[in-house]
This record gives sequence, C-alpha cells and structure tokens, in this order.
Amino acid sequence: MKQIILLFAVMLAAQNLQAQSGFRATIQSEETKEAIVGAKVSVRDTEIIALTDADGKAALENILDGTQTIEIFAEGYEIQELQFTFPLSDQNEKLIFLKVNEVGDVRISTTRTGREIDDVPTRVEAIDEEEIDEKSSMRSANVSMILNESTGIKVQQTSATSYTQSVRIQGLDGRYTQILKDGFPAFGGFSGSLSILDIPPLDLKQVEIIKGSASTFYGAGAIAGVVNFISKEPEEKSVTSMIFNQTSALGTDLSVFNSRKFSRVGYTFLGSANYQKEYDADKDDFTELPHTNSFNLNPRVFFYPDAQTRLMIGNSTTFQNRKGGDVFVIRRQADDFHQYFENNNSIRNITTLQFDRDLESGRKIVAKQSIAFFKREIEIPNYQFKGRQFNSYTDVSYFHPAKNHALVFGFNAVYDQFKENSNTANLDRRNETRTTFGGYVQDSFDITNKLSLEAGFRLDAVTNYGVFALPRISFLYRLTDHLSSRVSFGLGYKAPSIFTEEAETLLFQNVLPVGNSLKAERSLGGTFDVNYRNTIGEKFSYTLNQMFFYTEIKNPLVLQPNAAGRFFSFTNAVQPVKSSGFETNARLSYDIVKLFAGYTYTNAKAEYLAGNQFLPLVPKSKLNSALLFEKEENFKAGIEAYFTSSQFLTDRFKTKSFWVLGIFGEKSFGKFSLFINAENITDTRQSRFGTVVFPPHQNPTFSEIYTHTEG
Repeated sequence: MKQIILLFAVMLAAQNLQAQSGFRATIQSEETKEAIVGAKVSVRDTEIIALTDADGKAALENILDGTQTIEIFAEGYEIQELQFTFPLSDQNEKLIFLKVNEVGDVRISTTRTGREIDDVPTRVEAIDEEEIDEKSSMRSANVSMILNESTGIKVQQTSATSYTQSVRIQGLDGRYTQILKDGFPAFGGFSGSLSILDIPPLDLKQVEIIKGSASTFYGAGAIAGVVNFISKEPEEKSVTSMIFNQTSALGTDLSVFNSRKFSRVGYTFLGSANYQKEYDADKDDFTELPHTNSFNLNPRVFFYPDAQTRLMIGNSTTFQNRKGGDVFVIRRQADDFHQYFENNNSIRNITTLQFDRDLESGRKIVAKQSIAFFKREIEIPNYQFKGRQFNSYTDVSYFHPAKNHALVFGFNAVYDQFKENSNTANLDRRNETRTTFGGYVQDSFDITNKLSLEAGFRLDAVTNYGVFALPRISFLYRLTDHLSSRVSFGLGYKAPSIFTEEAETLLFQNVLPVGNSLKAERSLGGTFDVNYRNTIGEKFSYTLNQMFFYTEIKNPLVLQPNAAGRFFSFTNAVQPVKSSGFETNARLSYDIVKLFAGYTYTNAKAEYLAGNQFLPLVPKSKLNSALLFEKEENFKAGIEAYFTSSQFLTDRFKTKSFWVLGIFGEKSFGKFSLFINAENITDTRQSRFGTVVFPPHQNPTFSEIYTHTEG
C-alpha cells in the first residue's frame, strides 16, 4: 500500500513539473539597441519576477502552462505587455525592444525611486512642461504664478512695497515649506522670501509637490511639504527656447535656454533678465511693484564617460536689486514729505555637482554636493539689516531594486551659517550656525499587484537641538484600473531660526536672536486621498481626486513683543498649531476643450491664541478654475477664475472675499508663438478694500497683504 501511495505522489509531482515552464529574454532599447539593465520582467498576477542583468538578460521559471501575460517595465521606457502560451513551442531566448517613453507617464524623482507617478505610494502632484510653459508665458521672470495657481498652495506676499514672497502649503507658514531645485535644498533661511523670485521657469521640465510631512525624505523644514523644481536635461537634438515678455505694469523680461547632448558631453544654459519700472497702481505714491533689476545665469555641463556613468556640474548666479517705497524717492525726487524707501539688494550663487553610477541588476549610486552663497542687504530710512548666508549640502544614496522591493539607503550632511553684518548697537548680532548629520532608509514594496507600501525612516542629529527620529509610511491601494487610494503619515521637525514670515514683515527690525534655549518645532501629519480617472469614447477623459489632510505642530515658534513693546522675541507656545481640511480636484478633457477646477478648504488654528484662534492670512475656501481651448501647434485660448474667501489678519480684522478673473490667448507660427494675457481683468487689489499705507507719509506703516496689490 505504501509503495502505491509513493508511486502516485511521484507521478503527481512529475505532472506538476510538466505543467510549469520557463521564459528567457534579452531586453534592449529600440532606439540605441543597447541592453537595458535593471528592467523588471514579471508574469502578471503572480510573484514570478526577475531583473535584467548587465547584458539585459532575464529568466523566469515555474510559469504555469496556459496563456500568460509577460510585463516588462524599465525606467524611462514604455511598459511592454506580451502574451505567450506556455509551454512555448520555441524555447529560444526572446529579443524584446522597449520604446523610450517620450510623453504620457510622469516619472517622479523627489521620492528617489524614479517610479511613475501612478505607482508611487506617496501622493505627489506633478506640474508638467506644458503647464509650466503656459504659466511662464504669463509671468516669465519667476515661478510664483506656477505655484500660486495650484490647489492648496498660497504665495504669500511679505512686503507691501518690495513684493517679497514665501510659499504656504495647507495654510502653514512659509518656513514649513522646503524649496528644492533638482533635489538641492539651497533656498531657505535669509534667502527664503526671495527664493521663488530667483528661479526662472524657462529651463523647467516638471514641478513635483508633496503636501504634508516630507521630513523623512529631506530632513528639517519639510513639515507642510516639499516643492521640487526639476530642470531639463540635454538631448541629442539641439534645443533652443527664448521668451520675451512686456507687461502693461511696465515690466520687461527676456529669457533664453539652450541645450545639446554629444556622445560624451552635454550642456544646458539658461540666461534670464528682468526689468520692472516702479509701479504705483493706486496712485498713493507708494510702489505696488518695486523698481527691479534682476539677472540670472545658470550653465550646467554633463559628462558621460560610459553608458553607466553621468557627472553633472552646474552653477547658478542671480543678482537682484529691488527698490520699493515712495516713487518720488526712487526717482531721486525726495523732499521733506517724500522720504520712505525699502531697498533689497541680493546676490545668490549655487554650485552643484551630481554623480550617478548605474550598477548591475538596476542598482544605482547617486552622490550630490551643493555649495550656496547668499548675500542680502535690506535698507529703509535709519535702519539696515544685512548679512551673508552659507549653505553646504552633501547627500549620498544607494538604490537597490530586489524583485518587488525598491530600497534606498543614504546619508547626508547639511551645514548652514548666517552672519549678520548690520550695525546693531542695541542688539546682539543674530548669527546662526547649524550642522545636521542624517541617515535614512526607504523601501517601496509592491505587496501585491493592488497594494503597495512605501516606508521610510530618517535619523537626524542637529547641533544644539539633539536627535530627531522621523518615520514615514504610505500605502497605495488600486481598487480597480480606474480607482486608487493613498494614505500617508509622517513626523517632522524644524529647528528655531529668526527667518520667519513674521520677522520678515518687520524687516527683522528689533527682532532678538533665537539663541539656543528654544525647542525645535515638531510635527505629525497625514493625508488620505481617492483618485478616479476614466475615458468615455475616444475623445472624453476625466480625473477626479479628493484629498484630506491634517498637520499638528508642537512647540510652535511665536514672535511676541516684550513688555515695553520695543523689541520682539521668539518663544515656544505651549499649545499646538493645527491645520486640517480637504482638496477637491477635477480635470476634464474633450477634444480641444479642457476644464480644470480645484477647491481647497483649510481650517488652520493656533490653539495658543485667546478667543479667535484662526491663523492669520489663511482663507477657509479657495477655488481655482480654468477653461482651455487648445489645438496642438496652432492656438490656445482660455479663461481663468479664482475665488478666495474672507480671512483674518493678525489684529483679528476679517477681510472681504474676492474673485480674480483672467483671459489669455496664444497663436503659434511654426517655431514662434505670440502670447497675450489679460491678468486680473477685474482689477482686484487690496487698496480697493481698505487702506494699505498708514501715515505718516514720511515713515509709514503697512497693512498685512492678503490679496493682489498691483491690480
């Protein structure tokens, strides 16, 4: 009897072995015919996965007999899906070519895994090159319009006469938003309110935005989120772009971009110049737009020693001279009545180096180094604040794909130093020096075909403030091919600094140094969203997204006047700041017609405030909408409408709600195009709702800015 059972088991095992087959393939680029290293080859709806080696070869085993779908995915290429009937009649190795992914799927670099946006568990918003081009045609000098017209983001003006700005996400102060350029964080501190004014948009191919805690990715300061501006890279075909812009508000912009890739070397070059004549929209003698001269040069050189190695060396230099205040003073017609001015002069230089090395089986090493120098002088009558800021950023990461895992290990070192050069007879110099050493690990894990996990952990050691443990976790669940959902949660922190929106508004006048006795701000927060997209017929497509968010900041840094009211000092509030709300986004497209609509509800409160606890300058409701008519390479026309509800100022005054409307049109003539933009045709500006400049005329004070000032 035992012999019969044993014989039956052997026969059954042999039958199972016969019902399983193998698959061997070489994966190459259709364009270059070179092997693609690290391509993921898998059998759909199974755990059978392999990665191509240095020769582009991969082998799959134990494939069940019958019709199976082989999926092939490689970064930068279109996904290939092939059906085979197993066992194969032809057992020879297959040669499969992948097409370069020219358009369509959006690949994300901010999370360091290089995945397509639909496959990243972390919720990332991407502004593509087409939308960047549209906004840069409207305002080509800087990226402020690109961000201000995005759902859930507000570009906050910090000076009534100099037009300096910071970026708020989900109602939180600009110091909680980290600005990156190609992953390099060189735009904070003293330079913060000029950062987005120093970034021309012409060389950008994409803007990636993470809303909510992202400190696990990039360390301190990413409590509200991260904005990463991604630059174009050279292509084998020479690319030249130029934009000239003239505004009715007496502004002139000129930007030029050129790039080219050769066999072993490539380059990109961006040059930008902006002139803005002093502009007084409400004829009260004070500028809404300052007299501005700015100039930016940004060359980058790329070296390709072999197919697996890339070295980039770049340098960006920006000069800005901004003169705001009384137009008579700016025009050198000062007298006893016309005395006030506000000058901002700055120089920024950022040198960047990035080394990428592709290893076998899709592994990769990336090393980054940036050195940033920033000098700025602020001057008003009888007061001057000036200083130099130095920043060094070093980051080395190792990427290791392993079947359904994508692991990233890395460490970085950040050195920030600010030295004040002002004559501060009544104050200690507000110097700040901070060194941060951090290590991080991240795993993007495809648990099943429907469920993906992204988990990360960072450990930062900050001089004078201790060690910060920053876990983060995100899930992506694909309910169907059209419906997906994401949920994320993470911790964050921000070391104390004098450079906040409140202090910037005061031009740092009589603001005491932070010292070393304050606690770091700590945060926890999360997001949850549901995304649905589908098509009806061949011409109609739509996408709907609903996102909820919550952030809580403990030990919030608050600027308060002392008992005499002369000086201002920072303290840690006992009660937290909390921001919660939701965003609703819809995109519809039919033939040449596109409709975009986004609504944001924000409930941001400072629980340390007595009575009305709403954070100042945070509207509860914002609506962004745009209707676009576009025929590729022919014409483009549209209308935009933006609604902002009432908001509270610091003195608890409640503002009025307002609408802003705009229309635009573009006509293409081959390689040239003519763009006309009528922005804010309703002439919405703060001076129509109340007083902006308060007497005396010789030494005025200004209202907080909550809407357009220039009309």
